[in-house]
Amino acid sequence: MDAGVPARRRREMAAAVSGASRCRLSKVGAGRRPPPARVRVAVRLRPFVDGTAGENDTPCVRGLDSCSLEIANWRNHQETLKYQFDAFYGERSSQQDIYAGSVQPILRHLLEGQNASVLAYGPTGAGKTHTMLGSLEQPGVIPRALMDLLQLTREEGAEGRPWALSVTMSYLEIYQEKVLDLLEPSSGDLVIREDCRGNILIPGLTQKPITSFADFERHFLPASRNRTVGATRLNQRSSRSHAVLLVKVDQRERLAPFRQREGKLYLIDLAGSEDNRRTGNKGLRLKESGAINTSLFVLGKVVDALNQGLPRVPYRDSKLTRLLQYSLDGSAHSILIANIAPERRFYLDTVSALNFAARSKEVINRPFTNESLQLPVLAPVKLSQKELLGPSEAKRARGPEEEETRSPKLPVAPASASQKLSPLQKLSSMDPAMLERLLSLDRLLGSQGSQGTPLLSTPKRERMVLMKTVEEKDLEIERLKMKQKELEAKVLAQEAADPKEKENYSPTIKLESLDASQPEEKAEDGWELQISPELLAHGHQKILDLLNEGSARDLRSLQRIGQKKAQLIVGWRELHGPFSQVEDLERVEGISGKQMESFPKANILGLAAGQGCGPS
Repeated sequence: MDAGVPARRRREMAAAVSGASRCRLSKVGAGRRPPPARVRVAVRLRPFVDGTAGENDTPCVRGLDSCSLEIANWRNHQETLKYQFDAFYGERSSQQDIYAGSVQPILRHLLEGQNASVLAYGPTGAGKTHTMLGSLEQPGVIPRALMDLLQLTREEGAEGRPWALSVTMSYLEIYQEKVLDLLEPSSGDLVIREDCRGNILIPGLTQKPITSFADFERHFLPASRNRTVGATRLNQRSSRSHAVLLVKVDQRERLAPFRQREGKLYLIDLAGSEDNRRTGNKGLRLKESGAINTSLFVLGKVVDALNQGLPRVPYRDSKLTRLLQYSLDGSAHSILIANIAPERRFYLDTVSALNFAARSKEVINRPFTNESLQLPVLAPVKLSQKELLGPSEAKRARGPEEEETRSPKLPVAPASASQKLSPLQKLSSMDPAMLERLLSLDRLLGSQGSQGTPLLSTPKRERMVLMKTVEEKDLEIERLKMKQKELEAKVLAQEAADPKEKENYSPTIKLESLDASQPEEKAEDGWELQISPELLAHGHQKILDLLNEGSARDLRSLQRIGQKKAQLIVGWRELHGPFSQVEDLERVEGISGKQMESFPKANILGLAAGQGCGPS
């Protein structure tokens, strides 16, 4: 028998025997169930195809129980090679048996924010597409999984449940190392990228939202007809590409802390490995077969590298392995369904598929929950240099004069539920309808005991700084409002008590423009500075622009304006808006009418001379 077998085939069969031995030895004494993070492997044996079985043709594979099988040893007909997997489905197994036994249990992981993948592997003509798609009478894994998954999302996302769920789908194929969008075939070759968190993504891939199985059929059936298929000697409709159906389940928590979860389900129908001597491929079919075999060869190298613990795993050597990076040794619950044929002419392909399945079940995945917190909506807060310092550093940075003149905090009346939402109320640029919804939601949370806007996703130190800054800004605004009311009441009381002093508390200050036509006798000492109306108007405008646009440091360049007065001017401007005229400066706390008499002229002279006056 050895003489009739080519040398290369003898080496392949010897490797098959050693692979079966490794599989058998690895399971000695293992009676317990495997860990849930390990890649689970199921083997499906298809029945004889009509017209291919002869009278004396017996199958080369035989099932022993629900988890193990044996295949004839080509070296010794009296011996068999035994394999043990997580599940074995014989030729009489139905589509429902395979789905309920291996695929259905992993759907629950998607609702926990974890990823899952199902791969159909095997030689061409072994029934992979039938396992994944099936027919109208016998639906396969894909339609059954989508039907159950949509039912689960409807139940979990019903009104009154804590989570709101949405489902989207994408469908692509890898044809001759090109990633093609089956939902939008005109998109061309797409690229595979990796985001900052290490997730594999395909920019530009079409995503269709689905809420029912009818929506899924409306998108999936036309896209399935776009997949590349061709006829060979072994199969009239042979898949010439790897097809990947990506189903994404997004979850958003309806109440605080508004967590978000994302689970992805990869349903992958791999193209089968082909022996071109038996398929008779030529021309384009030969090129397609080369691309398929190359990608499957890289897939085998990836599995071997993972089992041997090599420092480099060749994920990037193929588009297929790049896309399946997190299905093998990644963060997904993975199921491999190895499809094999019973005919003896498929012996080498069957042994090769069983060896790959035996190596794949040793791969360990590390699934985790893809969960994040929704960032709170906050108004931008500008922190000064002193606010960024700690309490001790800020105290040392303040001068002794500023420490003495620092006014104590005034008691503030308790704010209502709507006033606690100052970060939301400052979003004037937001759409009014959206702002109203945010305010309503925050009022609802406030009535249930929530303490203001949630800041759980912010680190502790930054969160404390933000909360302290918002509180201080609110107290400062309230203090300025109360000061303004006190000043207005004081002005009204002074006017009522002494009408003759009305001019001293008038909101406008009379400025006498000194014309050259005025007699010089008005000046007591004969010294009277003459200012032209154009220069006076220009100086007023420059002072007004400085009051409306200048910072506290710029305001200190004006005469009689120190650090405290400059801060009061800035606070008054933020509270009441820009100054309409220079005389409005009298309303600010700490600037009296007598000081205003010399303020405009002195500063106009300083501006006319091209320099400002320092603070008093």
